[in-house]
Amino acid sequence: MTSRRNFLKGCLAGGAAAASVVLPETACARDTLQRPPEGLGLLYDATLCVGCQACVAACKQVNENPAEFSAVDKLWDTPLDTTGHTFNLIKMYRHGTMETKDAEQNGFSFMKTSCMHCADPSCVSACPVSAMTKDPVTGVVGYDPDACIGCRYCVAACPFGIPKYQYDSPTGKIGKCELCRHRHKDGHYSACAEVCPTGATLFGRTEDLLAEAKRRLALKPGEWTTIPRGRLRHAQEKVLAGGEDGKGQKHRHGWRDEPDQSYQAQVGNYLQHVYGETEYGGTQVLKLSAVNFQKAGMPDLPPKSSAATSETIQHTLYGGLIMPLAVLAGLTWVAKRNVVPEDQEKKGDQS
Repeated sequence: MTSRRNFLKGCLAGGAAAASVVLPETACARDTLQRPPEGLGLLYDATLCVGCQACVAACKQVNENPAEFSAVDKLWDTPLDTTGHTFNLIKMYRHGTMETKDAEQNGFSFMKTSCMHCADPSCVSACPVSAMTKDPVTGVVGYDPDACIGCRYCVAACPFGIPKYQYDSPTGKIGKCELCRHRHKDGHYSACAEVCPTGATLFGRTEDLLAEAKRRLALKPGEWTTIPRGRLRHAQEKVLAGGEDGKGQKHRHGWRDEPDQSYQAQVGNYLQHVYGETEYGGTQVLKLSAVNFQKAGMPDLPPKSSAATSETIQHTLYGGLIMPLAVLAGLTWVAKRNVVPEDQEKKGDQS
């Protein structure tokens, strides 16, 4: 008679054997998806950020999220990280005496933490019920709470640790930045960019933001330049979520045609890299910094999204229920192999 331990070992071995049998040699990864041409996003410039947290407060207000406290007195909204009720946060890099802003040695710097709206998002790929979606026109990674089953696969899949589960929700819900897509129809854009007093967070079409970022990198540190605030002008007539209608006409943004704001500022001592241009296949939120991005809290990621590999494997294994049936067959074989016939069991009892 087999022991329970041996039975479980056999089950695992049988399942692994079955899985290896059904993996075809053609299960190679698909190409990483690219940002849509009209994709919308943000440009965050850490050298312009003063850590005022106005963007955090505005995000809370427009998304009707409650305050979260890290102190006993509960006088201030003081979240330590993004949560299911805090979609945007400014974190701080500190070193030594903290005498100089944007210096790695004895300095400090800020870093915005929010959804990066990846070109090929793992959260969308991992979601089994399409509660996480990527708009094909704007590229905004959105969330549908009515479709969500609370599995939290998106939480585990995101390399930036952004989707967060609202444990206080009776039905289970995910909270994350959606670029304020619910405000577009009213002529507004991302609240964090709307309220930023220094233009550290700028809203617009990602391709325009990338061009603006590279323009700044090409300037000399200390040189005076014009810094746009709020949004880039080119973004005001771009395509809104919803794409083309049945007549082939494109819906336009309802953003007001007020003039863009700008001011004169000195160029920072940037690292010659736009974070998000290539990381993880590219993101629609781009970042500039004078401090090493990893030290400032951003993960060091390859230029290819893991969704390109994992999604191909998932579809290969589970297409046509091949994998579940193969594993079931393997477990059935192991179970039969380890079951003692009734007549032999009786003889064993008599002896």
